[in-house]
Amino acid sequence: ETRPIPEPGPNEVLLRMHSVGICGSDVHYWQHGRIGDFVVKHPMVLGHEASGTVVKVGSGVTHLQPGDRVAIEPGVPREMDEFCKTGRYNLSPTIFFCATPPDDGNLCRYYKHSASYCYKLPDNVTFEEGALIEPLSVGIHACKRAGVTLGSKVFVSGSGPIGLVNVIIAKMMGAAAVVVTDLSASRLQKAKEVGADFTIQVKNETPQEVASKVEGVLGCMPDITVECTGVQACIQAGIYATRSGGTLVLVGLGPEMVTVPIVNAAVREVDIRGIFRYCNTWPVAIALLASKRINVKPLVTHRFPLEKALEAFETTKRGEGVKVMLKCDPTDQSP
Repeated sequence: ETRPIPEPGPNEVLLRMHSVGICGSDVHYWQHGRIGDFVVKHPMVLGHEASGTVVKVGSGVTHLQPGDRVAIEPGVPREMDEFCKTGRYNLSPTIFFCATPPDDGNLCRYYKHSASYCYKLPDNVTFEEGALIEPLSVGIHACKRAGVTLGSKVFVSGSGPIGLVNVIIAKMMGAAAVVVTDLSASRLQKAKEVGADFTIQVKNETPQEVASKVEGVLGCMPDITVECTGVQACIQAGIYATRSGGTLVLVGLGPEMVTVPIVNAAVREVDIRGIFRYCNTWPVAIALLASKRINVKPLVTHRFPLEKALEAFETTKRGEGVKVMLKCDPTDQSP
Protein backbone atom coordinates (compact mmCIF):
# COMPACT_ATOMS: atom_id res chain seq x y z
CA GLU A 1 0.00 0.00 0.00
CA THR A 2 1.37 3.43 -0.96
CA ARG A 3 0.49 6.28 1.37
CA PRO A 4 0.98 10.00 0.78
CA ILE A 5 3.86 11.67 2.64
CA PRO A 6 2.24 13.15 5.76
CA GLU A 7 2.42 16.83 6.65
CA PRO A 8 3.62 17.57 10.21
CA GLY A 9 1.34 19.50 12.56
CA PRO A 10 2.57 22.52 14.54
CA ASN A 11 4.25 20.39 17.23
CA GLU A 12 5.30 17.51 15.00
CA VAL A 13 8.23 16.62 12.77
CA LEU A 14 8.33 14.68 9.52
CA LEU A 15 11.04 12.03 9.49
CA ARG A 16 12.79 10.07 6.79
CA MET A 17 13.06 6.73 8.56
CA HIS A 18 16.40 4.97 8.73
CA SER A 19 16.54 1.96 11.08
CA VAL A 20 13.58 0.05 12.52
CA GLY A 21 13.96 -3.02 14.71
CA ILE A 22 11.45 -5.87 14.65
CA CYS A 23 9.91 -6.67 18.03
CA GLY A 24 8.15 -9.85 19.11
CA SER A 25 4.94 -7.83 19.40
CA ASP A 26 5.20 -6.84 15.72
CA VAL A 27 5.43 -10.52 14.79
CA HIS A 28 2.53 -11.35 17.11
CA TYR A 29 0.24 -8.75 15.50
CA TRP A 30 1.29 -10.01 12.06
CA GLN A 31 0.54 -13.64 12.96
CA HIS A 32 -2.45 -13.31 15.28
CA GLY A 33 -3.96 -9.85 14.68
CA ARG A 34 -4.18 -9.06 18.37
CA ILE A 35 -2.34 -8.88 21.70
CA GLY A 36 -4.78 -9.11 24.61
CA ASP A 37 -7.38 -6.37 24.24
CA PHE A 38 -5.48 -4.67 21.38
CA VAL A 39 -7.11 -5.98 18.20
CA VAL A 40 -6.10 -5.10 14.63
CA LYS A 41 -9.33 -4.11 12.87
CA HIS A 42 -7.89 -2.17 9.93
CA PRO A 43 -4.59 -2.28 7.99
CA MET A 44 -1.84 -1.09 10.33
CA VAL A 45 1.80 -0.13 9.83
CA LEU A 46 4.06 -2.06 12.19
CA GLY A 47 7.30 -0.91 13.84
CA HIS A 48 8.10 1.00 17.03
CA GLU A 49 11.87 0.61 17.54
CA ALA A 50 13.06 3.39 15.30
CA SER A 51 15.37 6.21 14.30
CA GLY A 52 15.46 8.59 11.36
CA THR A 53 16.33 12.02 10.02
CA VAL A 54 14.18 15.13 10.40
CA VAL A 55 13.13 16.47 6.99
CA LYS A 56 10.48 19.00 8.01
CA VAL A 57 9.45 20.63 11.31
CA GLY A 58 6.11 22.04 12.42
CA SER A 59 5.71 25.77 13.08
CA GLY A 60 5.93 25.33 16.87
CA VAL A 61 9.06 23.16 16.93
CA THR A 62 12.24 24.89 18.10
CA HIS A 63 14.57 22.14 19.40
CA LEU A 64 14.90 20.24 16.12
CA GLN A 65 15.67 21.20 12.55
CA PRO A 66 15.91 19.43 9.18
CA GLY A 67 18.97 17.18 9.05
CA ASP A 68 18.89 16.24 12.74
CA ARG A 69 19.27 12.54 13.43
CA VAL A 70 16.77 11.39 16.07
CA ALA A 71 15.57 8.40 18.06
CA ILE A 72 11.80 8.07 18.40
CA GLU A 73 9.98 7.33 21.64
CA PRO A 74 6.85 5.57 20.37
CA GLY A 75 4.48 6.37 23.25
CA VAL A 76 2.98 9.87 23.24
CA PRO A 77 0.30 10.91 25.79
CA ARG A 78 -2.73 12.48 24.17
CA GLU A 79 -3.76 14.49 27.25
CA MET A 80 -2.24 15.86 30.44
CA ASP A 81 -3.91 13.44 32.85
CA GLU A 82 -3.02 12.36 36.40
CA PHE A 83 -0.40 9.89 35.14
CA CYS A 84 1.39 12.53 33.10
CA LYS A 85 1.36 14.93 36.05
CA THR A 86 3.16 12.38 38.21
CA GLY A 87 5.69 11.50 35.52
CA ARG A 88 4.23 8.07 34.75
CA TYR A 89 2.85 8.92 31.33
CA ASN A 90 3.29 5.32 30.13
CA LEU A 91 0.21 4.45 32.22
CA SER A 92 -2.00 7.09 30.55
CA PRO A 93 -5.04 5.20 29.20
CA THR A 94 -5.31 7.39 26.10
CA ILE A 95 -1.62 7.21 25.10
CA PHE A 96 -0.72 6.99 21.41
CA PHE A 97 1.69 4.14 20.80
CA CYS A 98 3.30 3.20 17.50
CA ALA A 99 1.99 -0.08 16.07
CA THR A 100 -0.56 -0.66 18.79
CA PRO A 101 -4.04 -0.74 17.24
CA PRO A 102 -5.38 1.55 15.95
CA ASP A 103 -2.15 3.60 15.84
CA ASP A 104 0.21 3.15 12.89
CA GLY A 105 3.87 2.42 13.53
CA ASN A 106 6.95 3.70 11.72
CA LEU A 107 8.14 0.84 9.53
CA CYS A 108 7.86 3.05 6.46
CA ARG A 109 9.84 5.59 4.43
CA TYR A 110 8.31 8.75 5.91
CA TYR A 111 6.67 9.17 9.29
CA LYS A 112 5.43 12.09 11.38
CA HIS A 113 5.68 12.15 15.16
CA SER A 114 5.38 14.47 18.14
CA ALA A 115 8.59 16.53 18.23
CA SER A 116 8.74 16.29 22.04
CA TYR A 117 9.18 12.52 21.72
CA CYS A 118 11.98 12.72 19.15
CA TYR A 119 15.44 12.89 20.72
CA LYS A 120 18.48 14.23 18.91
CA LEU A 121 21.28 11.69 18.58
CA PRO A 122 24.88 12.74 19.26
CA ASP A 123 27.27 12.30 16.32
CA ASN A 124 28.87 9.24 17.93
CA VAL A 125 25.58 7.35 18.34
CA THR A 126 24.48 5.45 15.23
CA PHE A 127 20.98 5.14 13.79
CA GLU A 128 20.95 1.46 14.81
CA GLU A 129 21.83 2.34 18.39
CA GLY A 130 19.08 4.97 18.25
CA ALA A 131 16.55 2.30 17.22
CA LEU A 132 17.79 0.01 20.00
CA ILE A 133 16.95 2.64 22.64
CA GLU A 134 13.37 1.33 22.62
CA PRO A 135 14.17 -2.22 23.84
CA LEU A 136 16.98 -0.77 25.98
CA SER A 137 14.35 1.40 27.68
CA VAL A 138 12.48 -1.70 28.80
CA GLY A 139 15.65 -2.80 30.61
CA ILE A 140 16.16 0.64 32.18
CA HIS A 141 12.56 0.80 33.39
CA ALA A 142 12.54 -2.82 34.67
CA CYS A 143 15.84 -2.49 36.55
CA LYS A 144 14.70 0.78 38.11
CA ARG A 145 11.41 -0.81 39.20
CA ALA A 146 13.40 -3.75 40.57
CA GLY A 147 15.72 -1.51 42.57
CA VAL A 148 18.97 -2.85 41.11
CA THR A 149 21.87 -1.18 42.91
CA LEU A 150 25.52 -1.62 43.91
CA GLY A 151 26.21 -5.25 44.73
CA SER A 152 22.81 -6.65 43.68
CA LYS A 153 22.62 -10.33 42.77
CA VAL A 154 20.25 -10.57 39.81
CA PHE A 155 18.51 -13.47 38.06
CA VAL A 156 17.32 -12.73 34.52
CA SER A 157 14.88 -15.30 33.18
CA GLY A 158 15.02 -15.48 29.38
CA SER A 159 17.84 -14.51 27.03
CA GLY A 160 15.92 -12.92 24.16
CA PRO A 161 16.46 -9.25 23.26
CA ILE A 162 14.66 -8.01 26.40
CA GLY A 163 16.53 -10.40 28.68
CA LEU A 164 19.80 -9.22 27.15
CA VAL A 165 19.10 -5.50 27.64
CA ASN A 166 18.23 -6.25 31.26
CA VAL A 167 21.62 -7.93 31.65
CA ILE A 168 23.35 -4.87 30.16
CA ILE A 169 21.47 -2.39 32.36
CA ALA A 170 21.67 -4.47 35.56
CA LYS A 171 25.45 -4.61 35.20
CA MET A 172 25.56 -0.88 34.42
CA MET A 173 23.53 -0.12 37.56
CA GLY A 174 25.99 -1.97 39.77
CA ALA A 175 24.86 -5.58 39.92
CA ALA A 176 27.68 -7.72 41.30
CA ALA A 177 26.48 -10.89 39.62
CA VAL A 178 23.88 -11.66 36.95
CA VAL A 179 22.71 -15.18 36.08
CA VAL A 180 20.61 -15.85 32.98
CA THR A 181 18.47 -18.86 32.09
CA ASP A 182 17.16 -19.91 28.67
CA LEU A 183 16.40 -22.99 26.59
CA SER A 184 18.80 -21.89 23.84
CA ALA A 185 22.57 -22.37 24.16
CA SER A 186 23.24 -19.78 21.43
CA ARG A 187 21.17 -17.14 23.20
CA LEU A 188 22.95 -17.87 26.46
CA GLN A 189 26.25 -17.38 24.66
CA LYS A 190 25.01 -13.95 23.57
CA ALA A 191 24.13 -13.23 27.23
CA LYS A 192 27.74 -13.99 28.14
CA GLU A 193 28.89 -11.60 25.39
CA VAL A 194 26.88 -8.71 26.83
CA GLY A 195 28.02 -9.24 30.42
CA ALA A 196 26.20 -12.12 32.13
CA ASP A 197 28.34 -13.70 34.83
CA PHE A 198 26.60 -17.09 34.79
CA THR A 199 24.25 -18.91 32.40
CA ILE A 200 22.03 -21.92 32.94
CA GLN A 201 20.54 -23.85 30.04
CA VAL A 202 17.11 -25.08 31.13
CA LYS A 203 15.94 -28.42 29.77
CA ASN A 204 13.13 -30.12 31.69
CA GLU A 205 13.81 -29.07 35.27
CA THR A 206 10.97 -28.19 37.61
CA PRO A 207 10.65 -24.53 38.69
CA GLN A 208 12.05 -25.49 42.10
CA GLU A 209 15.04 -27.19 40.45
CA VAL A 210 15.70 -24.11 38.30
CA ALA A 211 15.58 -21.95 41.44
CA SER A 212 18.03 -24.30 43.16
CA LYS A 213 20.45 -24.09 40.20
CA VAL A 214 20.27 -20.28 40.26
CA GLU A 215 21.14 -20.29 43.95
CA GLY A 216 23.92 -22.77 43.29
CA VAL A 217 25.77 -20.66 40.71
CA LEU A 218 25.25 -17.36 42.58
CA GLY A 219 26.17 -18.83 45.96
CA CYS A 220 22.98 -17.31 47.38
CA MET A 221 19.41 -16.56 46.36
CA PRO A 222 19.18 -13.47 44.12
CA ASP A 223 17.96 -10.17 45.56
CA ILE A 224 16.17 -9.46 42.28
CA THR A 225 14.59 -11.55 39.55
CA VAL A 226 13.67 -10.04 36.19
CA GLU A 227 11.27 -12.41 34.40
CA CYS A 228 11.36 -11.81 30.62
CA THR A 229 9.50 -14.81 29.17
CA GLY A 230 5.91 -14.67 30.45
CA VAL A 231 5.96 -18.48 30.68
CA GLN A 232 4.10 -19.86 33.71
CA ALA A 233 6.90 -22.21 34.80
CA CYS A 234 9.44 -19.38 34.56
CA ILE A 235 7.31 -17.07 36.72
CA GLN A 236 7.04 -19.90 39.25
CA ALA A 237 10.82 -20.37 39.17
CA GLY A 238 11.23 -16.62 39.65
CA ILE A 239 9.18 -16.69 42.85
CA TYR A 240 10.99 -19.73 44.26
CA ALA A 241 14.41 -18.29 43.35
CA THR A 242 14.06 -14.77 44.78
CA ARG A 243 15.37 -14.37 48.31
CA SER A 244 12.98 -13.45 51.10
CA GLY A 245 12.42 -9.70 51.07
CA GLY A 246 13.57 -9.49 47.44
CA THR A 247 11.81 -8.29 44.31
CA LEU A 248 10.45 -10.07 41.24
CA VAL A 249 9.70 -7.89 38.22
CA LEU A 250 7.40 -9.33 35.56
CA VAL A 251 8.47 -8.08 32.12
CA GLY A 252 7.43 -10.90 29.79
CA LEU A 253 3.76 -11.14 28.86
CA GLY A 254 2.16 -14.54 28.51
CA PRO A 255 -1.36 -15.84 29.11
CA GLU A 256 -3.78 -13.63 31.04
CA MET A 257 -4.19 -16.21 33.80
CA VAL A 258 -1.23 -18.06 35.32
CA THR A 259 -0.93 -20.31 38.35
CA VAL A 260 1.83 -19.17 40.72
CA PRO A 261 2.93 -20.05 44.28
CA ILE A 262 1.61 -16.76 45.60
CA VAL A 263 1.60 -17.87 49.25
CA ASN A 264 5.30 -18.70 48.99
CA ALA A 265 5.90 -15.13 47.77
CA ALA A 266 3.58 -13.61 50.37
CA VAL A 267 5.01 -15.27 53.48
CA ARG A 268 8.58 -14.52 52.36
CA GLU A 269 7.71 -10.88 51.53
CA VAL A 270 8.81 -11.19 47.91
CA ASP A 271 7.58 -8.06 46.14
CA ILE A 272 6.05 -8.78 42.73
CA ARG A 273 6.06 -5.78 40.39
CA GLY A 274 4.86 -5.32 36.86
CA ILE A 275 6.11 -2.96 34.20
CA PHE A 276 4.31 -1.41 31.25
CA ARG A 277 6.76 -0.29 28.59
CA TYR A 278 8.82 2.60 30.07
CA CYS A 279 8.88 6.31 30.77
CA ASN A 280 11.59 8.99 31.00
CA THR A 281 14.25 6.65 29.62
CA TRP A 282 15.43 8.12 26.28
CA PRO A 283 17.71 10.83 27.75
CA VAL A 284 19.28 8.24 30.08
CA ALA A 285 19.85 5.75 27.24
CA ILE A 286 21.33 8.40 24.93
CA ALA A 287 23.73 9.54 27.65
CA LEU A 288 24.86 5.94 28.24
CA LEU A 289 25.35 5.27 24.53
CA ALA A 290 27.17 8.56 23.89
CA SER A 291 29.55 7.95 26.81
CA LYS A 292 30.20 4.39 25.56
CA ARG A 293 29.39 3.05 29.01
CA ILE A 294 27.24 0.38 27.39
CA ASN A 295 27.51 -1.49 24.09
CA VAL A 296 24.30 -2.62 22.39
CA LYS A 297 25.82 -3.26 18.94
CA PRO A 298 26.14 -7.05 19.48
CA LEU A 299 22.34 -7.27 19.72
CA VAL A 300 21.86 -6.66 15.97
CA THR A 301 22.42 -9.94 14.14
CA HIS A 302 20.45 -9.46 10.90
CA ARG A 303 19.85 -6.49 8.57
CA PHE A 304 17.37 -6.24 5.70
CA PRO A 305 16.26 -3.44 3.35
CA LEU A 306 12.62 -2.40 3.72
CA GLU A 307 11.82 -4.19 0.44
CA LYS A 308 12.66 -7.49 2.17
CA ALA A 309 10.48 -6.83 5.22
CA LEU A 310 8.65 -10.15 4.84
CA GLU A 311 11.94 -12.05 4.88
CA ALA A 312 12.98 -10.07 7.96
CA PHE A 313 9.73 -10.93 9.76
CA GLU A 314 10.09 -14.61 8.84
CA THR A 315 13.63 -14.57 10.27
CA THR A 316 12.35 -13.08 13.54
CA LYS A 317 9.46 -15.55 13.67
CA ARG A 318 11.89 -18.46 13.39
CA GLY A 319 13.82 -17.11 16.36
CA GLU A 320 17.06 -16.71 14.42
CA GLY A 321 19.69 -14.35 15.79
CA VAL A 322 18.71 -11.70 18.31
CA LYS A 323 17.59 -8.37 16.86
CA VAL A 324 16.58 -8.05 13.21
CA MET A 325 16.94 -4.51 11.84
CA LEU A 326 15.23 -3.07 8.78
CA LYS A 327 16.82 -0.26 6.76
CA CYS A 328 14.17 2.10 5.41
CA ASP A 329 16.34 4.61 3.53
CA PRO A 330 18.37 2.99 0.73
CA THR A 331 20.06 6.29 -0.18
CA ASP A 332 21.52 6.93 3.28
CA GLN A 333 24.95 5.36 3.78
CA SER A 334 25.65 6.94 7.17
CA PRO A 335 26.26 4.67 10.18
